[in-house]
Amino acid sequence: MAAISGPQAIAVVNAGSSSLKFSLFDEDGDTLALVLHGNVEALGGADAHLLARDPSGRVLAEQRWPGQQPDHAAAMTEVVACMRAALGGRHVAAVGHRIVHGGSEFTAPARLDAAVLDRLARLAPLAPLHQPHNLAPARALLRVAPQVLQVGCFDTAFHARQPELAQAFALPADITRHGVRRYGFHGLSYEYLAGALAALDPALARGRVIAAHLGNGASLCALDAGRSIASTMGFTALDGLPMGTRCGNLDPGVLLYLIDSLGMTPRQIEDLLYRRSGLLGVSGIASDLRALEASDAPEARFAIELFVYRVAREIGSLAAALGGLDGLVFAGGIGEHGVNVRGAIARAAGWLGLRLDAEANAGATGGDTRRISTAASPVAAWVVPTDEELMIARHARRLLDAPSPAARA
Repeated sequence: MAAISGPQAIAVVNAGSSSLKFSLFDEDGDTLALVLHGNVEALGGADAHLLARDPSGRVLAEQRWPGQQPDHAAAMTEVVACMRAALGGRHVAAVGHRIVHGGSEFTAPARLDAAVLDRLARLAPLAPLHQPHNLAPARALLRVAPQVLQVGCFDTAFHARQPELAQAFALPADITRHGVRRYGFHGLSYEYLAGALAALDPALARGRVIAAHLGNGASLCALDAGRSIASTMGFTALDGLPMGTRCGNLDPGVLLYLIDSLGMTPRQIEDLLYRRSGLLGVSGIASDLRALEASDAPEARFAIELFVYRVAREIGSLAAALGGLDGLVFAGGIGEHGVNVRGAIARAAGWLGLRLDAEANAGATGGDTRRISTAASPVAAWVVPTDEELMIARHARRLLDAPSPAARA
């Protein structure tokens, strides 16, 4: 992956706790064309599996590690080999990384070097499920290909210019000065959706829109003329909506009770809130909406109903922050594929003026962009598949062309 002259490609890496998504984009003038995309699943376990496909779905590479438990560094070695095989005459000019937390310092995409990675590592307590794993592939690439530009793209950056009131907790100033405030997450998804909506419906994009990124991680963002003014996630990615395994909004007094009355340690509480709550915790069955919808258990039904109820409540909260509502956009795994849940949320927003087109909603089953509100609905509703990887590639290309050594506010 050494940088040489000739046609350029941009790679994107999105590392989770036990997975690593990757994409390769061909830079063709002003456009970025997808060359391949893939995923390494079950990292750290005996069933780790790499699968890469071209845009048509044809399998380009597949890898297993029998008898091993590969980590992110081992996975990156295979990802690099996979990309090399697909490059043809191109060379990788930049690698963009999704990094969940940029804190107060990193409010725009930034070039990654050892010093920057060390500063980002200090934010790991704010995103323990994500930050260490986001940084691991960047460190691995820095060792094997130090000459290649690496760009960190932060899920918090899109929200960094929210009004001060939207960022503040009602805590003493000396606590706030330590960076304890609302940051918001899923910013790369929301940034992409804001741009996509501007192309789909320019008038709506200039108005008051709530974007719903609903999946294993879930949040809402209030957009005023495409700018984030409020979001449901806060200091960490635990806040706001119930998620696959995360609790969402929780009375802080519950934490005191868990410590004082149940004798739980901070690490036990962390495990509870991040890994054993949400849809999984409420249902006791699964964190995946599809499994819950397939179940006849009343606990599964209740978990789904609670998720819908909480999303509907938060839509009301963000509509208040916006001073009204002109549109609602669904994205993410549940938002793009969950016909029944999406319909229930849209119907719950009927008091705001949203009129669901049930037939259009039933036809939006994933991968397509579609309006799912009636033509006469005062509030428009859209399903728009998000593309965080393309957003990262765009940022990497901008920094590749930028003369400055970094782009941080």
